[in-house]
Amino acid sequence: MIEEIFREYDIRGIVPTELNEESVKAIGYALGEEFKKQDVKRISIGFDARLSANELMHYLVSGLSKFDFEIFSLGLIPTPVGYYSVFSNKFDANIQITGSHNPKEYNGFKITIKTDSFFGDDLIRLGKRVKELIDTKFKIEDNSEILAYDILSDYVEFFKKEFSDLKNFDFPFVIDCANGAAGISAKRVVDELNLNAKILFADPNGNFPNHHPDPSVEENLKDLKRVMSEDKITLGFGFDGDGDRIAVILNNKNIKGDMLACLFALNMKNPRILGEVKCSQVLYDYVDKIGKSFMGKTGHSNIKKAMKELDIDLAAEVSGHIFFKERFFGFDDALYAMMRVLELIKLGFNLEDELNKLPITYSSDEIKIDTTESKKFAIVEAIKERISNGIDELPEITDVIDIDGIRVKFKDGFALVRASNTTPVIVTRFEAKTKEFKDKLEVVFKKLIDEVKQKV
Repeated sequence: MIEEIFREYDIRGIVPTELNEESVKAIGYALGEEFKKQDVKRISIGFDARLSANELMHYLVSGLSKFDFEIFSLGLIPTPVGYYSVFSNKFDANIQITGSHNPKEYNGFKITIKTDSFFGDDLIRLGKRVKELIDTKFKIEDNSEILAYDILSDYVEFFKKEFSDLKNFDFPFVIDCANGAAGISAKRVVDELNLNAKILFADPNGNFPNHHPDPSVEENLKDLKRVMSEDKITLGFGFDGDGDRIAVILNNKNIKGDMLACLFALNMKNPRILGEVKCSQVLYDYVDKIGKSFMGKTGHSNIKKAMKELDIDLAAEVSGHIFFKERFFGFDDALYAMMRVLELIKLGFNLEDELNKLPITYSSDEIKIDTTESKKFAIVEAIKERISNGIDELPEITDVIDIDGIRVKFKDGFALVRASNTTPVIVTRFEAKTKEFKDKLEVVFKKLIDEVKQKV
């Protein structure tokens, strides 16, 4: 069972049934072996607001301390600040202890080695090594001696310099930090630049007493929208539990990550922009008029890898992960994305008008269909085979993109069917130029998936 917590992008499990003294000490030791192979000498470790953070830090450091690394605690910080500790060349590797947007009983680890995410096959291999250590009852003594390092002040200084033109900008906006780690950095940047922000739930609290820390779920934006309405403020931002995902609310309209990328492109010359397979076709068509678009796999680790390979300026996920390489480091940071939105407004762009210029499409949210880990990829392959000669109830298929599941394109829309890399579900999304065609795509593909599920 221990190997199941090693996901595509990170390590994630329930405390204490999956992440506990035995498993986390073994993770620390196995990571130490990996770090040695990659000539890592200085390691930074940060954590979010989860109640289990200190306990897991103790176990993790005990495993790492079997080796002769310099190990530093960054304290309670958002995940992007941990990334910054490596990308700014102050450390060779970073481990973030974070449950991200998951329920409060979860925690996990996001690992960066020399600006590369540690993910995919490497994580699977690490999981096998951890299982070996546990099976052989490998003894790891308690040893959590660790030095402290204030990376947050360096990070805030970067923002002060990069966004000095926003000093004293008086445009009003609201930030909902969801009692996650982002309150730590957001409040300091807002204060240093004297921005006109009202900050909600800035104090980190692993019980998340106000609402769940996932801004991609509309229910979790109710407080933000209520305050915006009461105070007659037209712009709002929501952050997730570890501060790498953003929601942008404009006059109560929730701007998804792909449409945010269109807005950010307004202030970029000949942009090279990467979207993931769930992104609207509007993004790709729009960017290709002013630069070059690319489509890639979902997931922050996949995106960071593709950005390096393709020399990308900006990447976006529909869920609100925004990755800037232009003027930044190429990782997803909700606070940085917020500042780039404010910058557009300061430069005179009317965001609502710009969005209204884009073609109108009708799209579903992500629709998730439960299945099992063992069947999910087989279901997608079976559907790909079933549609190879077309679908009777639908128009001609113009293309099938299979870089991550299948994105089935028609003249006036697309259907996406992919296996989640982190949960036992099939993820679908549908978009079309008319609501009627979008609804038809949804009905036909749901029926197709149900038929295939019975046979796989």
